[in-house]
Amino acid sequence: MKAIPVPAIAGAYLFEPTPHVDERGFFCRTFDREVVAGVGIDPDGFAQDSVSRSVRGVVRGMHLRSGAGEAKLVRCSSGEVFDVVVDLRPDSPTFRNREFFLLSGETQVTLYVPAGCAHGFQALTDLADVSYRIDRPHDPAEDLAIAFDDPELAIPWPLPPTLLSERDRTAPPLSAALTRISGVIA
Repeated sequence: MKAIPVPAIAGAYLFEPTPHVDERGFFCRTFDREVVAGVGIDPDGFAQDSVSRSVRGVVRGMHLRSGAGEAKLVRCSSGEVFDVVVDLRPDSPTFRNREFFLLSGETQVTLYVPAGCAHGFQALTDLADVSYRIDRPHDPAEDLAIAFDDPELAIPWPLPPTLLSERDRTAPPLSAALTRISGVIA
């Protein structure tokens, strides 16, 4: 497994596994504490694992947490998703940068999203399973959402969105989230 820095988002990494393929399919490591620690991430600093299943066209996001934020490892274990990260850390050298990734069950690549970044994805296949490993217990009172179609973000979702949660459908614009998380006037 190797760690690949994401230049557009300071502190973000892609962890690319080395699959062992044979006639049965494949086997690969999806987490390696030594590789994670080697780039300065505490491998023991994760508190919860979760998984979501989405159907083609579903958009989940853009989400982040207030307070101390939430760092996460994200991997599409089955299917394929268009994944988006937006840096909303006011002191970051990549503040307001956004980056897009294609995560799939074929590659098993894991994305590390630093705390303070908004994250979302769109399912590109009939079913897509996304696994999350977060660095602190979930607290719904800290949940923030940003409009997935905010013109300031201009995210090029590959498919027309088919299903959204009520929270995502009515999420406020980026400017409101920035005010809430840091007092920044957008």
